[in-house]
Amino acid sequence: MTSKDKLLAQQIYMLLGALFITSLVVSNLIFQKFFYWYPFNIEIFGSKLFVISVGILPYPITFLITDLISEIYGKKRANQVVVAGIFASLFSVLIVYAANIVPAVASSPVDDATFTHVFGRTILAVAASMAAYLFAQFVDIQIYHFWKGVTKGKHLWLRNNFSTFLSQFVDTFSVVILLCFFKVLPWSMFTGLIISGFLFKVLIAICDTPFLYMGVYLFKKRFKLKDYEEIALL
Repeated sequence: MTSKDKLLAQQIYMLLGALFITSLVVSNLIFQKFFYWYPFNIEIFGSKLFVISVGILPYPITFLITDLISEIYGKKRANQVVVAGIFASLFSVLIVYAANIVPAVASSPVDDATFTHVFGRTILAVAASMAAYLFAQFVDIQIYHFWKGVTKGKHLWLRNNFSTFLSQFVDTFSVVILLCFFKVLPWSMFTGLIISGFLFKVLIAICDTPFLYMGVYLFKKRFKLKDYEEIALL
């Protein structure tokens, strides 16, 4: 690979990392808004299904990006992006905390009560989300590379979906139970949020498989990579 190609590969890696971190941070800031993602009002065990937080919308993007990085740049680089995302999320909490304790002036369009109501739970949400997400992402990367080794770089759809399905369940279950435990969310939403969140993530994971194939194809064509070959960055 030429120096020009290595520079381009590094720039793309940084761009993917930026998209990953942005999606992760934003998801923790917007989580308090909920919506129906399916046009039917169904209840199971007293919990409404198909109600999920808007914070879940960027999550499938993060798993798609880590799978793409795992495939092209390797396990080590994927783990580095996850760690960077955790650091960025924790840093965003400090910024929100500082913004929350600074008193608003009388002419401020957003007063202290409104700001606290919207962002006051961000710290607990990020703590719960990061604990769950960190574990889920490392599970995703480990399983992805396990199946990559078993299939010797073939059957991309298998390792993409098998790794994502399990890691998404781990993430959904862990974050919901932690948010309910810390009373950020009521326990009455527990069952519905787990089932709805997991089903939503599974459907998105299935839908993003063609995009992963397209991304891997473009990378391999541009950088002339063979099956099971990864780009080694400096």
